[in-house]
Amino acid sequence: MKKIQSLGVHHITLMGADRQSSIDFWEGVLGMPFIFDQPNLDDPEEGHLYFDPGDGRLITIFTNENRARVHSRTPMDAGCVHHIAFEVDRAMFDQVLDRLADRGIGNSGIKDRGFMHSIYFKDPLGLLIELACYTFIPPSGSSHAEVMMQAHKLRVERGAEAIEREHLADAAVMIVERSQGSLSADRAAKNPFDR
Repeated sequence: MKKIQSLGVHHITLMGADRQSSIDFWEGVLGMPFIFDQPNLDDPEEGHLYFDPGDGRLITIFTNENRARVHSRTPMDAGCVHHIAFEVDRAMFDQVLDRLADRGIGNSGIKDRGFMHSIYFKDPLGLLIELACYTFIPPSGSSHAEVMMQAHKLRVERGAEAIEREHLADAAVMIVERSQGSLSADRAAKNPFDR
């Protein structure tokens, strides 16, 4: 028996209502270019809209002009989607609350998750959307996932409930020391002002 190795998210498809409200939200609020449009090949009564969330992958929406918009929360039963998170950079994150307020969109305010900051709000159909901004930059040649895994190990070793900034900073040091050589025999922290 062998694994089936995934290489990343190919696309996520959501059930939308009418075509224009989907375009207005995904492109008009979240800035995702509307790149492809065709019928749903499994149901010709529906449209199938494609948006680029910023990384060249796809968010697609099945639309139907007869499907009513719903403004309540999407189901949170087992097997249902709780929320979808999209990454934004720090400069944009600092503008999110004002840009949501300009549209009258209620939100959670900023949530500090240690390794990221988050803002939550609902799309016009009740799907919870998260805009997330990492609080760290991974070392060159590394990834956010690699730093998070190392920070998790440090968190567990140190008995912390959640990843804290110190775990992330120490994880970055460990990754750099592991991946980049040095002519120094001793790479330990030192205080050159203490002489």
